[in-house]
Amino acid sequence: MRGALFAAALVAAAPASAQTLFIASDSTAQHYAADRYPQTGWGQMLPCGLSADAVVVNRAIGGRSTKSFLAEGRWDSLLAEAKPGDVVLIQFGHNDSSTTKPERYAPAATLYRDNLLRMIWEARGHGLVPVLVTPPVRRSFDGTRVKADFAAYSEVMRALVSSTNTPLLDLEARSAELLQRLGPDGSRKLYLHLKPEDKAVGFPKGIDDDTHFSELGARAMADLVAQELKTLKLPIADKVLPQRPDLTRDRPLGSTACR
Repeated sequence: MRGALFAAALVAAAPASAQTLFIASDSTAQHYAADRYPQTGWGQMLPCGLSADAVVVNRAIGGRSTKSFLAEGRWDSLLAEAKPGDVVLIQFGHNDSSTTKPERYAPAATLYRDNLLRMIWEARGHGLVPVLVTPPVRRSFDGTRVKADFAAYSEVMRALVSSTNTPLLDLEARSAELLQRLGPDGSRKLYLHLKPEDKAVGFPKGIDDDTHFSELGARAMADLVAQELKTLKLPIADKVLPQRPDLTRDRPLGSTACR
């Protein structure tokens, strides 16, 4: 209860216009340069679903887990940059599960949980509003049913929602619903599946990648994040556009521009 009151007081004290949205995450949310197109992160496309005065600071970086993001000082840098009242979206899990990479690996029930708790309490200690984001699903199917490859990590996040009174954006559940609707074939367009003849700028030899997003995939994931943000009782929710055509395109724009 004390945690809830503390978080509520922080939100109440922060003017809506001052609320910047920070993203602490991995390659699924990262901002990519034009020479990597069509690889795109959902954090890169999120501003297209927000009002023009919304400020998004994307500190997501590929290959990072809670363990390495903390160890490299990236979390400390984010805390130093943010101002009281700002929101920080925290999405990890893909790389925490990398058992063969000790610099990344963080078991879900122990180190991963501890790292998230540290982020939650340190964010609040700096006057920020932490929001947990479950990792988006890979294009992973068991027959025709979507599999959540990072379910143990998402369950830890969901448990922390009740124990720490931290808001949650359940991107795992929402992205699984989307892939289930599209099916194994229809969901290919959301991920990096390219042939050499596609002559993609970033992948001249082609690629088959069921983890990272294409332009359309990043737009779709950003739309799901925007939908979830809209449900939060935070000032940033008012920045979510009621209609988001830039995030619901059926065909690629050919760039990561909003229009």
